[in-house]
Amino acid sequence: MASNASALAFTHPKLPERGAHHHHHHHQSITARSLLPAAADAAVARRPVASPGLAVAGSPAAHFSMAAKWAQKTVVIPAQRRGCHLITPKILREIEADLSGFKCGLAHLFLQHTSASLTINENYDSDVQADTETFLNRIVPEGRSAPWKHTLEGPDDMPAHIKSSMFGCALTIPITDGHLNMGTWQGIWLCEHRDNASSRKIVVTLNGV
Repeated sequence: MASNASALAFTHPKLPERGAHHHHHHHQSITARSLLPAAADAAVARRPVASPGLAVAGSPAAHFSMAAKWAQKTVVIPAQRRGCHLITPKILREIEADLSGFKCGLAHLFLQHTSASLTINENYDSDVQADTETFLNRIVPEGRSAPWKHTLEGPDDMPAHIKSSMFGCALTIPITDGHLNMGTWQGIWLCEHRDNASSRKIVVTLNGV
C-alpha cells in the first residue's frame, strides 16, 4: 500500500506550485506520501486488507465467523389426531446432542407439509390447544356448505391448507448456552389439520457458535 500511496495525488488549495512565487495561490498536485510521517506510512503498508464482508484475521468478527458452525436433522413426528400438539420434548430429544454444542445461535424448524402447521404457544394448559382447534374450525368452514373448489382429497383437505397458511410452516428460535431460549410458558406446537394424517417431517437447522 505504501507504493500506492506515493502514486496517489490530490490538490491542496493552500500550497503553491513547485517553482511558483509564494504570492500566487495556485493549486499544486502533491503526493500523499509527502504528508504522511514515515512511521504512519509504514503502518499503512503493514495493515491487512479484507475483502468486503470478510473479517480481518485477529479481529473479534473474525473469531466468531471462523468458529461458526451448522447442524441439520430431519425429525419425524408420528401420525397425530387432528388438533394442536405440544412437540417440544420430541424435538429436544432429537437435537440435544447437536444443540449442546452451540453457545449462541438460531434454530430453524421447517415443516415439509401443506396440511399441518407449526406455531409457538402455551406449554402448560392443554385447554389452550383444544381452544385453538375450536377457533380454527369455526373460522374456516368445512363440509357441504363450504365454498371450496378443491375437494378431491376430502372435505377436510382444503380447510387444512388454509389453516396451514394461517400459522405457517416455519419457526426460528434463539439458542443460548446449548438450549432453545424460549419463554417459561412457550412450547413448540405441531397443528395437525387432517382427520387421517400420516407422519410429519420437520427439518431442524442449527447455526451459530
